Amino acid sequence: MSGRGLAERQAELVAALTGGVAVPAGFDARLVEAARVALLRKRAGEVARQWPLLAAALGERWPHEFARWAAARPTQGSLRDGWDLARELVEQGALPAAAGEELATREAVFTYDGRSAPRARRVPALRRAAGSAVVQVFGRVRALGRPAHRRA
Repeated sequence: MSGRGLAERQAELVAALTGGVAVPAGFDARLVEAARVALLRKRAGEVARQWPLLAAALGERWPHEFARWAAARPTQGSLRDGWDLARELVEQGALPAAAGEELATREAVFTYDGRSAPRARRVPALRRAAGSAVVQVFGRVRALGRPAHRRA
């Protein structure tokens, strides 16, 4: 088999594992599916570490919800995967309130267009998500509309 032929087969296998496309001929579909599910589980864990409030807010639904969303999407990295999922949940009106402040904070601190890597925001910003509002001024971030913690 030529190097080009091998490279093409490898690319087809990677696409089946991460992009939700059909399993290429010559591969055991059952084994590819098992590997795909394991990769989605690992990816969900990595995203949960970057987006702990999102994962916690979805609770037991987290692995299923993430796998549903990610099944046909190659990873963009755990930070961007979580961000894209959270934005989709906002569009659907399904982002849990507990995750709203996490998304609003990221959106206030970074600028992210959904295509390229997030970059630090250089100007003040006010962002809202799922009932939470966050303001960022000169690198300081504050959630709005909730009482400050009182010292005992």
